[in-house]
Amino acid sequence: MTDLLLKVEDLSVAFRQGEQDNLAVDRISFDVKPGETVALVGESGSGKSVTALSILKLLPYPAAHHPSGRVLFKGQDLLPMSEREIRKVRGNDITMVFQEPMTSLNPLHTIEKQIAEVLALHRGLSGNAAHDRVVELLAEVGIPEPATRLRSYPHQLSGGQRQRVMIALALANEPDLFIADEPTTALDVTVQAQILKLLKELQSRLGMAMLFITHDLGIVRKIADRVCVMQGGLIVERGNTADIFSAPKHGYTRDLIAAQPKGVAAHPRPEAPVVVSTDHLRIWFPIKRGLLRKTVGHIKAVDGVSIEIRRGETLGVVGESGSGKTTLGLALLRLISSDGRIVFMGKDVQGLRFKEMLPVRHDMQIVFQDPFGSLSPRMSVADIVGEGLEVHQPKLTDSEREAKVMAALRDVGLDPGTRFRYPHEFSGGQRQRIAVARAMVLEPSFVVLDEPTSALDMMIQAQIVDLLRDLQKKRDLTYMFISHDLKVVAALASHVVVMRAGKVIEQGVAKDLFANPQSDYTRALFAAAFDLETVATGAVSQ
Repeated sequence: MTDLLLKVEDLSVAFRQGEQDNLAVDRISFDVKPGETVALVGESGSGKSVTALSILKLLPYPAAHHPSGRVLFKGQDLLPMSEREIRKVRGNDITMVFQEPMTSLNPLHTIEKQIAEVLALHRGLSGNAAHDRVVELLAEVGIPEPATRLRSYPHQLSGGQRQRVMIALALANEPDLFIADEPTTALDVTVQAQILKLLKELQSRLGMAMLFITHDLGIVRKIADRVCVMQGGLIVERGNTADIFSAPKHGYTRDLIAAQPKGVAAHPRPEAPVVVSTDHLRIWFPIKRGLLRKTVGHIKAVDGVSIEIRRGETLGVVGESGSGKTTLGLALLRLISSDGRIVFMGKDVQGLRFKEMLPVRHDMQIVFQDPFGSLSPRMSVADIVGEGLEVHQPKLTDSEREAKVMAALRDVGLDPGTRFRYPHEFSGGQRQRIAVARAMVLEPSFVVLDEPTSALDMMIQAQIVDLLRDLQKKRDLTYMFISHDLKVVAALASHVVVMRAGKVIEQGVAKDLFANPQSDYTRALFAAAFDLETVATGAVSQ
């Protein structure tokens, strides 16, 4: 045990439902040595996060319990510890960073207060000593001008900056073991690359070990020394990272490695009509200050964008968070106000009022990023998918509406017999299929797909891309595909627009743009996406 920092031995995790125990993790064993990085990889539901939460006893006990196993940290079993005892380990010897920093940070407290609280609890620091240490930590994790950010609240920071604050919180007490649970999943590729580089630098300087949980094998290849592959609560394969990628032995591991979005993007016919176009579209949000709320400037979310999308085409819109991608998509659907011309199916829709837009609405739909948040937990799947039919086709009988709902569910690969269940009874990939069915049931011509795969595992991503491509071919659909995942865009889009700070930096045929980007910004963006070792400097904002 002297050369092991953490040893998980024969660990099982079960969740009690009524009189029955459901096993989430089944007798797994692995270890982490001082200074090394071990990755737990697998799909959602494989038991990765449950395993990590078990180490720090963060599961909802007594509903969760451990039928077997030990978690030995520096030779001491953590599982039998009392809450008082385990608190001395949490945040001090072992720390954890979660996937979504916005839900982990307190929205009511400043950044300084949240980090200072950790320092006071574990180190007894207060006053000027705590203040100076907070500034030092923010500087260590790459927050620009850290002294000016102390009074900022989480919502005032970008996604990448919030994740850096979470890392600063985790590293405040210089832990021996750092657990990172999908810390880069929701981040842009450039920010993702920066966070990974930061973690490697901090690990090297502090000599800490890292348990890295992810479904992204591209990240694993760059950051991990050893890999444990999980499926259905079991570790099905383990080994050195290089060996796992060069010669995977288990079929599931081979499937994971091969699970990249593939296929050829649909190209529109030369004579295909233009479905939607914009001419110098602008969305400027006023910045108001002072007692009289005087406008002192503008946030130029979209600034003079002109595009056109033909029938049967997929336009990929890429760029960092804040570049204007989603704002552009919402403006095309007339869901937010804008200036400039928007032409849909040959008709200028920019000046139409609410009632005038209503007949057009069924022909333009949207699928959102988060299948957890975009579906009402209080409605059954049948009600969710059929809601649009009640608005746009009110003359349908109940049986006709039900038949359309069932057909839409079949089209997205779901069993119509599950239509009376609720969203929480489905996996993330199934929920995204429900969201797609809700959009497709109205048989639209144009669909905005706003990061529809970013919250999904690699294998589910590939399935959703195949589904979208099949539906496009079957119905001659036109897509605007908004994403920061350029590998998915390359598999689905025939034309690509690159946005930065509200402007179109570059656009063109996808295969030409990927092969020969012209601007420094596009080259930096592509480098970060296809080679995570390359971190943009200069061309990409920090």
